[in-house]
Amino acid sequence: MQKFIDYSQAISLIKDDDTLLVGGFGLSGTPLSLIDYLSESGKQRLTVISNNLGEVGKGLGKLLVTGNLRKACGSYFTTNRDAVKAWSEGDLEIELIPQGTLAEAIRCGGAGIGGFYTKTALGTDLAKGKEEKEIDGEKYILEKAIRGNVSIIKALKADTLGNLVYDNTARNFNAVMATASDIVIAEVDEIVEPGELEPLDIVTPHLFVDYVVKTEYVKKGGVYVEQ
Repeated sequence: MQKFIDYSQAISLIKDDDTLLVGGFGLSGTPLSLIDYLSESGKQRLTVISNNLGEVGKGLGKLLVTGNLRKACGSYFTTNRDAVKAWSEGDLEIELIPQGTLAEAIRCGGAGIGGFYTKTALGTDLAKGKEEKEIDGEKYILEKAIRGNVSIIKALKADTLGNLVYDNTARNFNAVMATASDIVIAEVDEIVEPGELEPLDIVTPHLFVDYVVKTEYVKKGGVYVEQ
């Protein structure tokens, strides 16, 4: 199977109304080129599950002003004023999910587990409508697993088989999201031959990765910028 594709092929794998898992924490570990092309694609009514919505005009922040999004699920959105504006004007549905709950729900989705019980958010508005259960005298709420139609993730390197190595904390949500969608597309800085990656450095094995694209950004002073 040919895993290395161009951006037009990658974006064609995403359909209207899809749920996308998008790696990143702020802009760290974010598949910036994939998001750029997606913002120009005309795809509609997408649901994005990500820790946040990037920054104004950067990363997932671009999708807020191009009308691609119907809903965003994540842990915090207030760092991007465009997200707050879109929500307040009724142009974007937002679902807040505690950060640890988000990570565990995606992990469960990748592991074939239907959900889990947690105390986080118990007794708050975020727990409304969710099943409660008492375990050993303590109350918990049920959080269902999260899966997507497509995961778009960011890694530092891939070999030609699709094994992935991440850049320190830029790993964030990327590794777990690589397990929890029907299609996984990885954007990488560098492509090497099999055997060039140290086996112990490989975090995501190639079996989880369907397609790979090479980023169109370059890193300068620790920050990714458009070429």
